[in-house]
Amino acid sequence: MVSELKVPTMAEFFSKGTFPEVLFWVGCAGSFDDRAKKITKAFVKILNKANVSFAVLGTEESCTGDPAKRAGNEFLFQMQAVTNIEVLNAYEIKKIVTACPHCFNTIKNEYPGLGGNYEVVHHTQFLKQLLTEGRIKMEGGTFKGKRITFHDPCYLGRGNGVYEAPRDLIRKLDAELVEMKSCKQRGLCCGAGGAQMFKEPEKGNKDVNIERTEQALEIKPDIIAAGCPFCNTMMTDGIKNKEKEDSIAVMDIAELIATAEDL
Repeated sequence: MVSELKVPTMAEFFSKGTFPEVLFWVGCAGSFDDRAKKITKAFVKILNKANVSFAVLGTEESCTGDPAKRAGNEFLFQMQAVTNIEVLNAYEIKKIVTACPHCFNTIKNEYPGLGGNYEVVHHTQFLKQLLTEGRIKMEGGTFKGKRITFHDPCYLGRGNGVYEAPRDLIRKLDAELVEMKSCKQRGLCCGAGGAQMFKEPEKGNKDVNIERTEQALEIKPDIIAAGCPFCNTMMTDGIKNKEKEDSIAVMDIAELIATAEDL
């Protein structure tokens, strides 16, 4: 029997006069993109398993404004940001976790200047914290000996210096962590950042995601691990372009853990 996902809203907590440990900011991709919804569900399953008290904003959550800002529409960004900040501050939110590095970067670094001050963590950091505290245990049987490479999202790695949390989690799966030639501080963009996700690429010799996929294929991984819904899409497209989807999987860190835990 499939256990039902428990996803309480902030409004439900507020009506009872209680507060969750953390607010899960789902993000546009995690809410609407069919592939990214699987990442959202995997993360929620882990939170449920670890008995984490969390809530989502539900229909009160709007886009952080990252695509608007990166595309140059500062006015629209500030409108979206201020709307979100008013909602977050009304609920007296202190800590936010998100599976999207774009949401993570924007709320963490752009919102304070507009009156939104919160502790913001990426889901890989939060999962590492749960592991350290013994609230989740990971048995890597499913992935034991698998060659897994991690693609650093720009706004997680070079943008905010988070490199080790996702890698520590992969190692805990008893997998063999293999690195691409461009990784960590020298990581290569998937091609979707800066609002490029929502437009066709300019003319050139090769799309960025194809270049990145070729770097991954060089080290012959079984799985390309990602920590961003945009990166996941771009790397998946790259794998399909190379007709390798039958032999190489693209999975979010949360999906790796949920699968290992058979959630």
